[in-house]
Amino acid sequence: MEIPKIVGAGIVVLGVGIGLGKIGAAALEAIARQPEQAGKIQTAMLIAAALVEGVAFAALFAVN
Repeated sequence: MEIPKIVGAGIVVLGVGIGLGKIGAAALEAIARQPEQAGKIQTAMLIAAALVEGVAFAALFAVN
């Protein structure tokens, strides 16, 4: 791999890590505020996390 591709892949991984962290933090805060909605919040969080990871895989395959 060339250096720009390696740097691009690193930026993708960092961005995904930050995004997943924010999704998790927001979900935990929402569950703490409304525990009775925990199931719906968790489902929405998992779907959002899967979509973010899908975009990351697509970006990494595009870099490769």
